[in-house]
Amino acid sequence: MPTTGKRAKSRPPSAIAVQRAVRAAPPAAFLRRCALAASPGQREITLRIVGAAEGRALNRAFRRRDYATNVLSFPYDARRGDIVLCHPVIAREARRQGKRLHNHYAHLVVHGVLHLRGHDHERAAEAARMERAEVRILRRLGVGDPYASRAPCLRR
Repeated sequence: MPTTGKRAKSRPPSAIAVQRAVRAAPPAAFLRRCALAASPGQREITLRIVGAAEGRALNRAFRRRDYATNVLSFPYDARRGDIVLCHPVIAREARRQGKRLHNHYAHLVVHGVLHLRGHDHERAAEAARMERAEVRILRRLGVGDPYASRAPCLRR
């Protein structure tokens, strides 16, 4: 087959960095795979796994809420952002909800990436749209619907 002499432009892969302030968490390769599933196109994302003290300090500083939360998203522009995952909170939620830890991490990584992409859940219609996107992405990862056994998420 003849070539035209023009080379197809190839897009560099997304850069997903994983930082760990605590040891206990799923493998970096798994976390990267979850982030890539939710982030079509080129993205630069840092996933940081933190303990309760750092999670609480970040939530207090950026959301003015004095407790550690499961996931925080910090978008910088259309392509770059950070996601902070608080391991003790995620582990406690997984146990309480009867979920596998890896599945709960997958859900929260996808949730965080969707926030970086501009999704929100402040209003019921936005929450429903975001949840449908999460379920669709998680299904492709082989993870069941995290909302199947409870009411839809509308967290503030």
